[in-house]
Amino acid sequence: MSDSDKQFATVFIVIMGALGVLAIILVLIAGYLTRDVSSSRTEEVILENIKPVGQVYIAGESAPEEIVAEETLVTSDTGETAAAEPMSGEQIYQSKCNACHGTGVAGAPKLDDANAWAPRIAQGMDTLLANATTGLNAMPPKGTCADCSEADLKAAVEYMVEQVQ
Repeated sequence: MSDSDKQFATVFIVIMGALGVLAIILVLIAGYLTRDVSSSRTEEVILENIKPVGQVYIAGESAPEEIVAEETLVTSDTGETAAAEPMSGEQIYQSKCNACHGTGVAGAPKLDDANAWAPRIAQGMDTLLANATTGLNAMPPKGTCADCSEADLKAAVEYMVEQVQ
């Protein structure tokens, strides 16, 4: 064996030894960092991370327990549960309808335009409510209030009609 071969072998052995020591150190560090994680805690974290974001609820079917539970609120001061208060027609309009009916987007009659509302109001409340429920022209069914009930839509429509009359 020549000197260059011996030198190469020596450097190779030193580098491989250093890498082996580094690997052992990294394994020990990883073991130290994860020693407090129990298998049940890990399982809890995994289940929390993969739980469904929501559920499909079809009108007419019984609501899943989680949806029924969400319909009650816990007040932070007393810790007592209280039924969620329904929003008023004005609140629904402000949060859901104002985006289009406040500006006239895509031909939506503006809330302050009595002339645009007059022929619609003449068709009757049932027609207005049906149009709000099923959609009309560029307005999708229930507008931007997909989670509104029939009563919510009716309250919002009644509020808009009251404002232009």
